[in-house]
Amino acid sequence: MPHPVRIRSLALSLAVLVVLPAAALASTGGASPGGAAAPPAAVRASGGAAPGTAVKPQRRHRVRKRRAPVTATTVAPPALATLLDDGTASPPAGAPAEVAAAIVAGNRIASLPYRWGGGHARWEDTGYDCSGSVGYALHGGGLLAASATSGDLMAYGERGPGTWITIYANPDHVYMVVAGLRFDTSGARPSRWQVAPRSGAGFAVRHPAGF
Repeated sequence: MPHPVRIRSLALSLAVLVVLPAAALASTGGASPGGAAAPPAAVRASGGAAPGTAVKPQRRHRVRKRRAPVTATTVAPPALATLLDDGTASPPAGAPAEVAAAIVAGNRIASLPYRWGGGHARWEDTGYDCSGSVGYALHGGGLLAASATSGDLMAYGERGPGTWITIYANPDHVYMVVAGLRFDTSGARPSRWQVAPRSGAGFAVRHPAGF
């Protein structure tokens, strides 16, 4: 007959063997032995990474800035001036009064010789340089109050080409296009009015406000 103490010890051992796996299972969050344990609250709060583990940053969407459109250097006017045989220009019908007056003023000096500094000390002169010529015509149209150099005209009026008048200026030279005709001291002569276009590369492009 078995001893009562041995039977009681054997029963206690079996009870311990049953209780230990259940306790271990509870401590792993309910995962079965060998299975993936459920992440603890600290891990879930950190987005799924275990404490001390580097978290891969979320990819940020790059905001692309829209580039400003490139400003055109020419605009077709509503009507074109006509270059006459005597080297003067005829304003187009429907041109604003200021534009027509600038063309008439340009006609007065269109065939005068080039003279460096001409047209700056006084409006009425015997010869005109590039900025003196452009300034004289603009002044005749009521669009320029005082004489200006080519560098000054780089900041004249508003940026970009105008509907009727477009000025092309850099530190060394300036010319303008009025109702489709180029008014320029360089190029074909004897008149400053020319039909042939010229590249605006390297020039600041400006125009009188509203024109």
